Amino acid sequence: MGFRVIKTALSVVIAMYAAHVWGLASPASAGLLAILGIEVTKKKGLQSAVQRIGASVMGLLFGSLLFHVFGFHAWVVGLFVLIVFPILHRLKLSDGMVTGAVVMFHLYAYQNAGAEAILNEIKLLVVGLGTATLINIAYMPKADRNLVREKERVERLFSDIFRHIASHLRDNTLVWDGKELLEAAEAIEKGAALAKRSLDNSLIFGGDPYWRVYFYMRGEQLDLIHRMTDLVARVYQTLPQGELVAAIFDDLSEHVKEDYYIGHTEKELEVLNERYKEMPLPGSREEFEVRSAILQLNTELLQYLYVAKKQKKQRPAGGS
Repeated sequence: MGFRVIKTALSVVIAMYAAHVWGLASPASAGLLAILGIEVTKKKGLQSAVQRIGASVMGLLFGSLLFHVFGFHAWVVGLFVLIVFPILHRLKLSDGMVTGAVVMFHLYAYQNAGAEAILNEIKLLVVGLGTATLINIAYMPKADRNLVREKERVERLFSDIFRHIASHLRDNTLVWDGKELLEAAEAIEKGAALAKRSLDNSLIFGGDPYWRVYFYMRGEQLDLIHRMTDLVARVYQTLPQGELVAAIFDDLSEHVKEDYYIGHTEKELEVLNERYKEMPLPGSREEFEVRSAILQLNTELLQYLYVAKKQKKQRPAGGS
């Protein structure tokens, strides 16, 4: 926010000086238009400038026509809003409604809707919105550092979640409040927003899609983790099968921080599933229910790993 305020202040000063040097009427209006033109990303700034200029030109034409036909009265301004705003909305130029109204109000203030007044407003648009757009394009703070921070936060939280799951599988009397799940969802949402902003700040080459793919992957995995925790909650007995899975979750709590996938955990699960087939059948209904939940847990964990396999980079050595 602080950097955006600095950019806005700079845009206002440059736009007002430029309007004054150009000899335009109401140079302060160029500063107002510059304020409206500052956006959070380069792409949004360009799109906003196009919309505002298009909406403003339309506003000038409609306003000039209405003032010429009905005169300069307050009710004509209301008529302008009733006619022009729905048209702008239909044409998907809603972002330009305010600037369209601003330039029309200038005509009303001048009590002049002639060609000279309209040309002055168009020049103010070019100066105000043009200055803001150039400053938007000239520099936007990079989100890389924030993206890395959110990535590390997500991985740390996933690691904590897997440790809690392992602990419960070893000792079902342990209680976990699950706050890491909420924090992970918040971090993924924030990271995804930062990734989108980073892409929108790349006008020429489209930006690096890695971050958007990464946080999308983590969102999919978090959904699977929620399903896994539901299954873990059904493990109300400590069984050898649960302890074997707990060891895999301990490994995963470390591998989750790796950028590459080689399928180490996937192979461990496959071996474990084969061992299950050699174990004696459940001796009671309670044991059957718990072992069934553990088996379903393995299936969800394999799906979690499949998402990582699909999205992560591959290399001969690493983690999952």
